[in-house]
Amino acid sequence: MCWFSWHFTLWTYSVLSLLLLGLVGNQLGLNMALQGVQTKTCSRWGSPSSQGLFQDGDLVIGGLFNLHYQTPAIDHDFTQLPHYKLCTGLQYAPLQYMYAMVFALEEINHSKSLLPGVRLGYHIFDCCSRPPWAPQAALSLAGGDSTTYKKSLSVSISKRLMCFISVFQISYLSTCPCLSDRLQYPNFFRTIPSDMYQARVFAQLAIRFKWTWIGAVIEDNNYGHTTIKEETQDSGVCLAFIESLNRENIVSDARRAALTIQASTAKVILVVTWYTDVMELFLQLANINVTDRQFLASEAWSTSGDLLQDPVTSEVARAVLGVAIKSSTIPGFEHFLRGLNPVDRPSDVFLREFWETDTTHPTNISASFAATGTLQRAVLSPCSGTESLDGVQNPFTDMSELRVTYNVYLAVYAAAHALHSLLSCPQIDSITQNSSTCSSPAHIKPSELLQHLNNVNFTTPQGEMFYFQGADIPAKYDLVNWQNTPEGTKLVLIGCVDGFDIHLNESAIQWSTGSNQVPTSVCSDSCHPGTRKTNRKGEPVCCFDCIPCAEGEISNKTGSLHCDQCPSEFWSNAKRTACVPRQLDFLSFNETLGITLTTAAVFGATVTAAVFVVFLCNRQTPVVRANNSELSFLLLVSLKLCFLCSLGFIGRPSVWSCRFQQAAFGISFVLCVSCLKVKTIVVLAAFRSARPGAEALIKWFGPGQQRGSVCLLTCIQVIICATWLTLSPPVPKRDVGFQGSKVTLECAMVSMVGFSLVLGYIGLLACTCLLLAFLARKLPDNFNEAKLITFSMLIFCAVWVAFVPAYVSSPGKYTVAVEIFAILASSYGLLLCIFAPKCFIILLRPEKNTKKHVRAR
Repeated sequence: MCWFSWHFTLWTYSVLSLLLLGLVGNQLGLNMALQGVQTKTCSRWGSPSSQGLFQDGDLVIGGLFNLHYQTPAIDHDFTQLPHYKLCTGLQYAPLQYMYAMVFALEEINHSKSLLPGVRLGYHIFDCCSRPPWAPQAALSLAGGDSTTYKKSLSVSISKRLMCFISVFQISYLSTCPCLSDRLQYPNFFRTIPSDMYQARVFAQLAIRFKWTWIGAVIEDNNYGHTTIKEETQDSGVCLAFIESLNRENIVSDARRAALTIQASTAKVILVVTWYTDVMELFLQLANINVTDRQFLASEAWSTSGDLLQDPVTSEVARAVLGVAIKSSTIPGFEHFLRGLNPVDRPSDVFLREFWETDTTHPTNISASFAATGTLQRAVLSPCSGTESLDGVQNPFTDMSELRVTYNVYLAVYAAAHALHSLLSCPQIDSITQNSSTCSSPAHIKPSELLQHLNNVNFTTPQGEMFYFQGADIPAKYDLVNWQNTPEGTKLVLIGCVDGFDIHLNESAIQWSTGSNQVPTSVCSDSCHPGTRKTNRKGEPVCCFDCIPCAEGEISNKTGSLHCDQCPSEFWSNAKRTACVPRQLDFLSFNETLGITLTTAAVFGATVTAAVFVVFLCNRQTPVVRANNSELSFLLLVSLKLCFLCSLGFIGRPSVWSCRFQQAAFGISFVLCVSCLKVKTIVVLAAFRSARPGAEALIKWFGPGQQRGSVCLLTCIQVIICATWLTLSPPVPKRDVGFQGSKVTLECAMVSMVGFSLVLGYIGLLACTCLLLAFLARKLPDNFNEAKLITFSMLIFCAVWVAFVPAYVSSPGKYTVAVEIFAILASSYGLLLCIFAPKCFIILLRPEKNTKKHVRAR
């Protein structure tokens, strides 16, 4: 792990006031690694005594850069203190960063408005990508003994070492979210956004393109395991897998990650690690022919020239979508770089090494790097120092995308503005002429410098506002897309990120599918409208099953978590996608049930009428005249009314039909049962009157008394019905309690008391009649009508006893059907039990229709 640092210190080293340390917490932060570089020193300059670049000044800024990538072997024999040799393998991207620092300092020194009268110098060291060179360089900047170094972790050094010696740090490449903690790192600042923002960008992109199932390959650190996981899962995105890459075991780790990617159903893979690790990962994917994944790139490799130009990358990773450090321009910087020459800067060991790297003229520099991305040894004549960089095209002189370079530039200006604010005198009070509050470079207090760093707010030479939010700056990124062109893979800017807002030109994106079709990466396909999600036990929330909504519930959106209940007047359609008005339902004459009941009622009324005609035609016969023919005719009329009153329950309920049907039902049945009761009493009275001394009993049950009794008993029911229908009659009402696609229109009982009295009175008469008929069942008569009445009343009572629970439990219109069935069943029972035997004798056994046969005992 490498670190990058800058510091401010007094030229006299008597007070160490400020160190700006750029630490790479989760990535090395380099765009290009140069392999196989060998250098030789021109004899005219001699060998450098140290890997550093120095410039005097009133205040000196220290900088650490990862300029070399090859570290020499160290022999730890524990017999003497280790000697750390110089690193080799010059890298050109960090070299550009270093000269951005030098350029910014020279620009500030020439400024008349920023730090006038104060000259800034610099001490620059190479951190060499690895410990212990990084802390050794940091301690060298701080003026300490590098042999006191104990640990190589950049975070530990930032927290313990620099805070301990009151050094303030500004990083241009440290992205670890942990460094935003002001309690642990009060002296730390940075000009690059925290990786927390980058993780949120990935989560927002996944949500935007509906990628709920993605894989992640990360560097083995806190950022990958914590930040990525939290930000994605909090956004409803599930990680199919997380594979870690460790630099020490990169080949085996990359092979394992490649096999995991191949086996996973996730088609979108987030890769957050250093570009050299990505190169190995793509190599392993190419070996197993995995070429259909959509990769999301972190800023550590999204703009890597090595990957863009590598043929393996173009085969495996097509149309990469990446987050990149925001690019900007630095006016005058290109002219400054191309004007560099070791003759003008004899003490610049890094420029000298760059100039001497197996080249004799700039064209060879360009050709060598363009071909391989590194500088290769060539058999050329020694350099003279008179060469020029004009016309050279390589990463060192490339000004097309200044990303990290611009962060370096901003860090220098942030430090300069903080110092300017600290060293500037306030307006002198005209009365007191007190200028004792002015600071000087020799009396800088750490607490004052920290305050001014926290309050830095200025406009850059490019016209952008710059300020710190705690340790961080407002998040700004570029969104880039790798696109295949005839000239090769090209980096295309497709959008940007400003804070938490993503501005993206989706139509400009080239996808791994080879078209404008966005790749799909889900564990389970979205649930269509009409269904809802149900999680699979033991699996992530993104893996689910879709089950249809229940009746009366709908889901009208894709991926609904639950189904919504329809309002009471509505019901779900067949697809469960919308609530539709319920169909009005009632027992009509047009449906099968209504036709059946109507037919039964009409048939019963017709049969009753036929019996009436038979009795009327044979009214003088003994069978008809027996047991009071007048009551028999009245009974037939009441039975016909009972059959016909059932028709009042069929059809659309209305205010009048609801009142009529219950009144007709109650009065018709009371009339019917009253006739039976009086007939039974007459039978009992007739036989009792045959006993000695009981002749006068029959006088109390003559035809007039019989008619009066029936009228009296019926009038009581009429009074009950009239009172009920006057005070709280049944009214038409929609019954929405029954859960179905139809709403029942029925006659609702406003008062159950009235309905109960009607039924109760009928039941009372029926029970009394049954009791009397039971007592008269064994009277000695050849044709005993009491037996017939007994059987008919047993059937009547059984039907209405069964009616109560059936009526209560039946739903919707079937409640009405149950009541009609009870009416028809009891009416048919009375008709058949009482009149069928008589009609049989009258029509089929006329020889028995005689007085002798009727009175025979």
